[in-house]
Amino acid sequence: MSFSETTRVRAREIIARYPADRSRSALLPLLHLVQSEEGYVSPAGVEFCAEVLGLNKAQVGAVATFYTMYKRKPTGDYLVSVCTNTMCDVLGGQKVYDTLAEHLGVGHEETTADGKITLEHAECLAACDYGPVMTVNYDFFDNVEPQAALDVVEELRAGGRPMPTRGARLCTLKEMAVQLAGFADERDGAVADGGPGEPSLRGLRLAEQHGVSVPGFDPKTPIRSKAEADRAAAEEKAKAEAAKPAPAPEPAPAPEPAKAVEPAKPEAATGSTAPDVKAPDAKSPQVRTAETRQPDASTPVPDAPGTKMPVDGPAPAPRDARAAEAAGAAANPPAGDGKPAGDAAGAQERNLKEAESGTGADGGDPADASGTGVRK
Repeated sequence: MSFSETTRVRAREIIARYPADRSRSALLPLLHLVQSEEGYVSPAGVEFCAEVLGLNKAQVGAVATFYTMYKRKPTGDYLVSVCTNTMCDVLGGQKVYDTLAEHLGVGHEETTADGKITLEHAECLAACDYGPVMTVNYDFFDNVEPQAALDVVEELRAGGRPMPTRGARLCTLKEMAVQLAGFADERDGAVADGGPGEPSLRGLRLAEQHGVSVPGFDPKTPIRSKAEADRAAAEEKAKAEAAKPAPAPEPAPAPEPAKAVEPAKPEAATGSTAPDVKAPDAKSPQVRTAETRQPDASTPVPDAPGTKMPVDGPAPAPRDARAAEAAGAAANPPAGDGKPAGDAAGAQERNLKEAESGTGADGGDPADASGTGVRK
């Protein structure tokens, strides 16, 4: 498709808004511009944007397919979007969408046979305080109900242009695309209609009621260009530099203190070259025991400086064992007259006598049987 001369002039105007080495930033408004002529972004529109910006079609297509506002197939004069996200869905948004879909005989992103209306469900229209909401070419109809939505689409199909709840009077999708490309709505009185919604004004009224305002804000302050802003910033910086006090003279260097005697290195004290590590005494006994029985890569080696490997202590004296056994029996009396299975008093007495005599059942030293005790 060959685009009109008006579109080409507007394309050059859009590109001129950006620095010469940043012309790719004009891609988004250019896509709206080609959509204003065709009603969607066609392959020819992708090729046009690539041509005027010096890009390839894959780069343009990647952007055009990312944003839902760029339509990839012919769209009706009026794009009716119904929010079906969480808030609006709870308030009845899905019911509104289902009613329109059944009445118009179309589904998501489908257009009626007369080419007037394209229906779509939207994930969020950023107007939760007005939900459920429906937009026509991105103008809002707030707190909409199924019957009210039907009245709007029927008026559109009859050639009328119902007034949105907020914003200017309705226009076609192509006319809206021109505005999204950055050009003013040229219809007579187009921006004189409509008004803000009550919830939007609530914050302003509260601020006025309580005297809340931005300190030093002047709504008539002109917007400076980048060159003017840079020049003002440079002047402020120069003033700040001039206002700085002169630096004080540097004091004379203090005499160097006597060098402290360096402590002996670990290898000199212990004869080990292993790196110093934190003593394992800070760990719980359970962790230390587990690391001793099954060391891993993080377990310090036995000869590391500052380590103290746990070892088995001396075997308890026979009398201590008998006293501990008696204390345990007194603290844990049987639940009944019967003794638990295996709790034979004869075996316990025999073991205690052998411990007192210092011999095991085989006549040997009991310390030898454990392999870990200390020989008497």
